[in-house]
Amino acid sequence: MPSPAILSIVALLMAIVVSCVLPVNVGLLSIAFAFLIGRGTNVMAGFPVNLFLTLLATMFLFSLASVNGTLDQVARRSIVLARGRKGLIPIVFFFLAVVFGAAGPGGIAAAALLGPVAMTVAGEMGISSFLMTLMVANGANAGTFSPIAPTGIIARDLMTRIGLAGMEWPNFWNTLAAQSFVAFAGYFALGGLKLFRKESMHLSAEQIPPFTAKQKATLAITFALVAAVMLFKVDIAIAAFVASAVVSLARLSDEEAALKRVPWGVMLMVSGVTMLIAVMEKTGGMSLFTNMLKSVTSPDYLPGMMALVTGVISVYSSSSGVVMPAFLPMVPGLGGNHLMVAYAVNVGAHLVDVSPLSTIGAMCIAAAPPHEDRSLLFRKLLIWGWSMAFVGAVVCQLFFGFR
Repeated sequence: MPSPAILSIVALLMAIVVSCVLPVNVGLLSIAFAFLIGRGTNVMAGFPVNLFLTLLATMFLFSLASVNGTLDQVARRSIVLARGRKGLIPIVFFFLAVVFGAAGPGGIAAAALLGPVAMTVAGEMGISSFLMTLMVANGANAGTFSPIAPTGIIARDLMTRIGLAGMEWPNFWNTLAAQSFVAFAGYFALGGLKLFRKESMHLSAEQIPPFTAKQKATLAITFALVAAVMLFKVDIAIAAFVASAVVSLARLSDEEAALKRVPWGVMLMVSGVTMLIAVMEKTGGMSLFTNMLKSVTSPDYLPGMMALVTGVISVYSSSSGVVMPAFLPMVPGLGGNHLMVAYAVNVGAHLVDVSPLSTIGAMCIAAAPPHEDRSLLFRKLLIWGWSMAFVGAVVCQLFFGFR
């Protein structure tokens, strides 16, 4: 019978493959594998309690803000910033997605909120749905590594475990730069410049309903949360739970509806894969797998290789829920510059997330206007997503390799 180390590697690979081809929550499958393989070990000790609570706190708060219309109001009011220039509208939505993703909700939540608004505006203004998707999706991913956003929190937790504590902001800036470069290069090269030659109807702030008292209060509480975390170094989980309690007690939003919007599936996915990785570490599977990866490349080329591998897997699978928890713990055993390799994993895994097989890309396709050829949009985004796996490898090798 194979050793527990080999069984743990097989289990991880099976979980990744299943997450790519079947609509099954890989976290649930990973937990089952962890208990089956980790007999005789304290499997429950691998459950990331702090990470789970932090994700719950932040996602519940921003679900409350979404339910009472606060986030939607902010999104619609942003359209006036374009001042009638068609070419500026997708750019405005890019920066909105960055801000929304970085401020707390994360990339998926930012795309879920902005996607329907952005695609509706694209249809009304005669803007390519493909170009709008590039800007919204890349913008959402550009902000997703903020230290107070779910993906940033996951990255911080995983990187701290491998001895790379305190790198939250550099990690954020690296991803922001990579996603921004790719987004604007693609936008201007594929038709964005032509949009600047066209005018559109100017929308003024007076045409949008004003913020309600509840929305203003929710917005103030959210700003207070961000200030507490960034300026006073308050723990994000504590601050978010307190802010959520204030919003709920003040009846500023529908608590029951907000609880239904919390992405429980994503939280289960991240926690489950993390538990399986913990079993891999205890059984020796992690050391065995990292030695296999080391044998096929030199330390100088690790950033490019890891970006390529994580990018290809992430086209089909969850970047923060599967790829990061699976590959970041391997970094110390690979050799080379650990920090640079970790950056490559994070950037490579997320550059491909405009793919229609990813949650963010799929949301934008679902929100496309009725006249849009969704099959054509699907193909364009799939080609873009696959190409980003290779672009990410080159970019990561150039910026993070040879150090």
